Amino acid sequence: MTRPQGKTLTLNGADNIAVALANLDPGTETAQGVSIVKRVPRGHKFATRPIAAGEAIVKFGQIIGFAKDGIPAGDWVHEHNCGMGGPDGTLEHDYAFAEGAVPVEFLTGPEQATFQGYRRANGKVGTRNYIGILTSVNCSATVAKFMAQAIKNSGILDDYPEIDGIIPFVHGTGCAMDNQGEGYQILRRTQWGYTANPNLGAALLVGLGCEVFQIERMKQSYGMTETDTFQTMTIQEIGGTKKMIDWGVERIKEMLPIAARAKRETVPASELTLALQCGGSDGYSGITANPALGVAADLLVRNGGTAILSETPEIYGAEHLLTRRAVSREVGEKLLSRIKWWEDYTQRNGGEMNNNPSPGNKAGGLTTILEKSLGAAAKGGTSPLTAVYEYAEPVTEKGFVFMDTPGFDPVSATGQVAGGANILAFTTGRGSAYGCKPVPSIKLATNSELYGRMTDDMDVNCGDIVEGISIEDKGQEIFDLMLRVASGEQTKSEKLGYGDNEFVPWQVGAVM
Repeated sequence: MTRPQGKTLTLNGADNIAVALANLDPGTETAQGVSIVKRVPRGHKFATRPIAAGEAIVKFGQIIGFAKDGIPAGDWVHEHNCGMGGPDGTLEHDYAFAEGAVPVEFLTGPEQATFQGYRRANGKVGTRNYIGILTSVNCSATVAKFMAQAIKNSGILDDYPEIDGIIPFVHGTGCAMDNQGEGYQILRRTQWGYTANPNLGAALLVGLGCEVFQIERMKQSYGMTETDTFQTMTIQEIGGTKKMIDWGVERIKEMLPIAARAKRETVPASELTLALQCGGSDGYSGITANPALGVAADLLVRNGGTAILSETPEIYGAEHLLTRRAVSREVGEKLLSRIKWWEDYTQRNGGEMNNNPSPGNKAGGLTTILEKSLGAAAKGGTSPLTAVYEYAEPVTEKGFVFMDTPGFDPVSATGQVAGGANILAFTTGRGSAYGCKPVPSIKLATNSELYGRMTDDMDVNCGDIVEGISIEDKGQEIFDLMLRVASGEQTKSEKLGYGDNEFVPWQVGAVM
């Protein structure tokens, strides 16, 4: 990326567009040597030379679409004159499997960063210490909420400052589904993953009793046994709502002193598993916050940690950049198999992959899914892609990995947390309001105007990158904040109380 040139920015020498850093009115002379012929909103694009009908439109040095008609130099480039398909309606990629993977230079010994975390009995490390109430089915959601509220009303949590809170993880599924189907498997992985997440010091799993998603079946599948910090019960088995709530409150009271024994200790940054998210993206996302977060992700990988890129529909069209970084052809092919699954999934449901960007994304300057994906993929930095996981699968590989999830942020993050993420970083250009209990969510604003307007929600302003701050320095700032947050510093979303309603397992398949 070249330095800002007044009110405009050229990203790559191969580009035939530039980005407006302020609203550009007709007649404005730009540093690219063209005069604006149609108003270009801040964050949007304009042609730096004439672009013929059918010609590729290039940003980041990559194709983001094709001109629907001839576009004169200085004209606003957006969905009215830029589309997905080329002259023959297709866009071919060279996947170059594993050809661009560069070995990581790991930091060791005193060079390795540390944080203050909770070492669990199984060796995993948490950044928070919650007690969770998981629900097998929507029918047990109310009792879970009543349990948590009863504990809060009792004031007993005041005696346990080591406990961050009680969270009811309620959802809208768990029944009227195929008990052998894909949706069932996803829910089972998600429930098990949250129960095992190191940010929970203890957990209850409560159900109705007659639902498709049977608690006992899940326990058998994973070899789970009940302990002082993991208990299960159903409303029908115990004898009704009131008895169920009383049972849950008593179990939590018994768990509190046990979970409170956990104390923070110095642990290496290799124990961090970072969920990478972006939502409410704009024309700045791929220029500021996403590449800066990519630098932070690379720093974490160099320290032996793990960074999880997700949101498969939002890397669509940029997957060739990831297959080139795969450590093997097998890893790259697995990513492409998930892409093909999504193409089939959207077709079966009467959709298409380019139903993204959203109206808000487009208002912020993004035109096609190709453009959005190229910016979104920048969150993953430059480290080799070591593994590809299905939704909510346990993440066991270190380094930079990919998890197949939808682009809808709460659903995507739920899968990452189920996979083992213990910290999350979320970039936004439009202003997503979001939190992610039990995992702290760091919010990164892509532009200074947003940061100033929503300062109570945003932890880091990345907009100053277009004002002269280097992406590397901003990435280091984000990484340093990650270590402090992992050690207990509260994020803005935590201070606001976000996170109780963001548990949204991916619901796939027929509701019967």
